[in-house]
Amino acid sequence: MRKNSRTNRHSNSQSKPINIKNFTRQIFSGETLKDNIAPIIGILLLAISIFSIYSYITYIFTGSDDQSIMTSKTIEMQEAVSSTSNPSGFRGAYLMHTLVNGWVGLSVIIAFIYMLYLGLSILRRNGMKRIKMFIFSSIAIFWTSLFLTTILEPWNESLFFRPGGIVGEELHKYLHGQIGYFGIILVLITALLITLFIFFKSVKERYKTWVTSQNDRRGTTLSTEGLDTQISQPKWWQKLLIKKKNKEVNEIPTKPEENTSDPEIFDIEDTSDDTVAQDTIEWSDVAQDEEIPHTTRSEDGELDIEIIDARKEDPELPIETSPEDKARQLVQEFGEYDPRLDLGQYKMPTLDLLDDRAMGDISIDHEEVQKNKESITETLKNFGIGITSIRATVGPTITLYEVVPESGVKISRIRNLEDDIALSLSALGIRIIAPMPGKGTVGLEVPNKNAQVVGMRSVIASKKFQEAKYELPVALGRTITNEVFTFDLAKVPHLLVAGATGQGKSVGLNAVITSLLYRKHPAELKFVMIDPKMVEFSVYSAIEKHYMAKLADEKDCIITDTKRVVTTLNSLCKEMDDRYELLTKAKVRNLKEYNELFKSRRLNPANGHRFMPYIVVIIDEYGDLIMTAGKEIELPIARLAQKARAVGIHAIIATQRPTASIITGTIKANFPGRISFRVFSMIDSRTILDSPGANRLVGKGDLLYSQGNEFIRVQCAFVDTPEVNRIVDYISAQRGFSHAYELPEVSSGDGGMGDIPGMIDLDERDPLFDQVARMLVLEQQGSVSFIQRKFSIGYNRAGRLMDQLEAAGIVSAPDGSKGREVLIKSEEHLNEILMQF
Repeated sequence: MRKNSRTNRHSNSQSKPINIKNFTRQIFSGETLKDNIAPIIGILLLAISIFSIYSYITYIFTGSDDQSIMTSKTIEMQEAVSSTSNPSGFRGAYLMHTLVNGWVGLSVIIAFIYMLYLGLSILRRNGMKRIKMFIFSSIAIFWTSLFLTTILEPWNESLFFRPGGIVGEELHKYLHGQIGYFGIILVLITALLITLFIFFKSVKERYKTWVTSQNDRRGTTLSTEGLDTQISQPKWWQKLLIKKKNKEVNEIPTKPEENTSDPEIFDIEDTSDDTVAQDTIEWSDVAQDEEIPHTTRSEDGELDIEIIDARKEDPELPIETSPEDKARQLVQEFGEYDPRLDLGQYKMPTLDLLDDRAMGDISIDHEEVQKNKESITETLKNFGIGITSIRATVGPTITLYEVVPESGVKISRIRNLEDDIALSLSALGIRIIAPMPGKGTVGLEVPNKNAQVVGMRSVIASKKFQEAKYELPVALGRTITNEVFTFDLAKVPHLLVAGATGQGKSVGLNAVITSLLYRKHPAELKFVMIDPKMVEFSVYSAIEKHYMAKLADEKDCIITDTKRVVTTLNSLCKEMDDRYELLTKAKVRNLKEYNELFKSRRLNPANGHRFMPYIVVIIDEYGDLIMTAGKEIELPIARLAQKARAVGIHAIIATQRPTASIITGTIKANFPGRISFRVFSMIDSRTILDSPGANRLVGKGDLLYSQGNEFIRVQCAFVDTPEVNRIVDYISAQRGFSHAYELPEVSSGDGGMGDIPGMIDLDERDPLFDQVARMLVLEQQGSVSFIQRKFSIGYNRAGRLMDQLEAAGIVSAPDGSKGREVLIKSEEHLNEILMQF
C-alpha cells in the first residue's frame, strides 16, 4: 500500500512539466517584481556610485600623470591600460576624464552622491522623494559648475582639468558677455538663496521666525510687569538680581513663579536718582569682562535699559593690565598688525606678464626610447653585464633609464662604462647614478634629441608653487619627471650657484628673483643686489622703492663698485647684529617668531621693536670680487652665512669660476644649498658639489641641485629679459614706499671692518715700512715682487708691506695682474703722511 502511494506521487510529478512562460510571468508580475528587481537595482546603483566616487577621488590625485594617455590619439589600448597610474584602472580614469574635464567638472560628485542615496533608498524602501532630489541635484550640479569656473578662473591654466567642465565654461562665457563678472556673482547668490528657500523646510521656518522676531521687537515695549516674559535674561542679570535679593537692598517684590526650575526675576524699584544703586554689586559674583545694565525711566514712564561697563564708572575696581591683556585688547580694537597695509593697494604681478611657453604634456618619442633601451642593453651585454629589467622616465630634456642588473654584478663596472654607453647612444653626454638613492636600480640620464623649453609661466602658475606654504618660495624649474621643483630659501638657507659662461646661471638667478616677486609683498621682502658686471641686475633698479635695500647715502640701489660692496656687506652685518638684539629683547629664537609677536601687538614699537622683512643678498660674479677685494669680501660674507639665517638674512652668491681659491672651505661650509650648471671639468664639479656630475650636464639651463647628499636634476625655467622688464614695469607703475629700505650706517669703529680680524692696523707697521714707501715714491712703481727683489725679503712679508701701503693710501688697490699705482707723487707729500703715524 505504501509502495503504491509512493508510485503515484512520482507519476504525478512527472506528469506536470515546468512551464517557463508561467515562471517568468510569476517573477515579473506584481509584488514579486518589486521584491526581486528593486534590491538588485539598489545594489547596482550602490556599486556604481561607490566605484565612481573612488575613481573621482583617485583622479584628483593622479589625473595629471595620466593626461598624456587620456588625450593621446595614437597610443594603443594595451599600452594605455598598462601605463595608467589611477588605481581605478584605465576605465575609471577615462570615465572621470570625460565627466570632469569634458562635462560638468568637479560638480559631477553631486551626481554620484545622488546615486548613492538613491540606491540606499531603494534598498531601505524609505520613500525618499526621488523626483525632488533629482531636480535639486541637477540644479546643484549646474550651479556648482558655474561657481567653480567663476571662482577658479585665475588658476584654470595651472590645473590639468576644467574645474567647471565644458558646461561651466560655456555658461560663464555667455553670462560674462551679457552681465559681466559682478552679474555672475549676483546670479549665483540669488540662485542659491531661492534654491535653499524652495527645497529646505528649515530655511523657511527660520525665515518666518526671524520675521516674527523683527515684528515683535518693533511693536513691543519693555515694561516692568512683563520683563521676565518679554526678553530672555542673561546670566549676569540673574546674578545681579539674586544678589540684590539676598542683601535685601531696596525691597523689591518678586513676581509669582510659574516654573520653579527657572531663576527668579524681579522688578526694579525706581530710586531717587532713577538708577540702580551700584554699591550693592559685588564683583566677585560678576565677571570683570561682563557689562552691567543701567536702567532709567523715560518721560512716558517706560523702562529703558542701557548696557554700561561698570569698570569705567568706578576707578577703584580692578582692571587687568598685563602685557598679554593689553595686546589682546589692542588686537580686538584694531586687529593684528598687517605690514601689507603700508602698501594696501599693491597688486602682485599677473601671469600674463610672462610669455606662454606652456609645455603641456611631454611628447614621448616611443621609438627613440625603445632604441635607447636596446642600445643600453646591448652595450652592457657586450661587456658581460646582464640586466633583468629596464624602465624609462621621460622628462623635458632628460630621460632617466633605470636598470636592474643581474645578481652578482658589481655596480662599479656599470659606472666605469659611462663613455662607452654615451658612444653607443650617440649622446652629448650621459650621467650614471649608481645606485639610485632609495631604489635598487642604476640610473642612466640620457639627453633627449628634441629638448623642450620650460617656461617660467608654467612653473609660476603651477598648483605646487601657488599653494606652497614656504616663507621664501622659489620655483626653479622642472625635474626629469616633469614635476615642478620648488624649495624654501629660508630653509636652505644660503645658496651657492656656479656654472660656466653661457650655461644658464644668470637665467637661474632671474628665475629665483621672479619667484620671490610673485609671492612676497614689498613690505615682507627686500633685496640687496651686487653686480660687478653692471648689466645683470640693472633692470631691477626701477623697483628700488618697493623691494630694494641700500645705504642711506647711496645713489644707486644696484651695487657695482667694490668699495661700496664692502661697505654694504659690513652694513648688513650691523643689521644682523641689531636684529639679534631685538630678538634677545623679545626672547624669541628666529625672525618668524618675532614677527608673529609683533603682528599680535605684543611688542611695543616705543621700545625699539619693528616689523622686520626678509633680506635676500644676491651677489653675481663672486670670483671677480674675491680677486679685487679678497678678505674684505669673504669675511663679512662668512659672518652673514654663519649667523644671519635666524634673523631672516639669506645670501645667494654666483660665480663662473668654481675654483678652490674662490670657493674656500669657509664659504662651502656655510652654504649648504648648491646649484651647479654645466662646468667643463670634473675638478670644478667636485669643488661646487663635492661630487662629479656637473661636467656631464648638457647646458642650456640643465642643472644639479644639492642640499645635502642627494642631487636633483632640474631643467631651469626660462625667463627672458623682456619678461623681466614687463614685471619690473608693472611693479614700478604702482605706488611704492617713500624711499628704499635703509641699512644702518657703519664706520671702522662701529661694526665696520675695523672690528673684523685680519684687517690692517697701521699702528703695527713693518720696520721696513718707511724705507719701502720712499723707494716706491721715488721709483713710481710698486708690486710685491719688486719689494722682494729690492729688500731681499720673502713673499709673505712683502705682501703684508703692500697691504699696509695700500691702507695708508700710498698705493692703489690691486688691478688684476697689473702693478700697483703709486698715488703719492712727491717725497714732501710722503713725509706729511709718515709724520701722521
